[in-house]
Amino acid sequence: MIERIETGVRSSKVVKHNGVAYITGQVGEGNGIKEQTEECLRRVDAMLTLAGSSREKMLRATVWLAHMSDFAGLNEVWNAWVPEGHAPARACGEARLARPELLVEIIVDAAYD
Repeated sequence: MIERIETGVRSSKVVKHNGVAYITGQVGEGNGIKEQTEECLRRVDAMLTLAGSSREKMLRATVWLAHMSDFAGLNEVWNAWVPEGHAPARACGEARLARPELLVEIIVDAAYD
């Protein structure tokens, strides 16, 4: 069975199937990579809760940066956010994001009970 949560015309906030929650990409507002990453991760937390999951159950994260020069700032916030011993598999690349002011987008897949 596939469960879709907060489904709109274009996408669902969360899609759950076979023990995995697929969370739509999250972005954050702010005046720099650290501020945007903090807000983005607050939104990821909210989506994990909506999915019945948590940071400890993350399986994979895909991170898109508008500028790879922001990699160190992203990692500073990310490393403080991820629970010790529960780091997901992660990929990070550079991409043009949906709006020019956006610096980071994070997509997470996580197990749920």
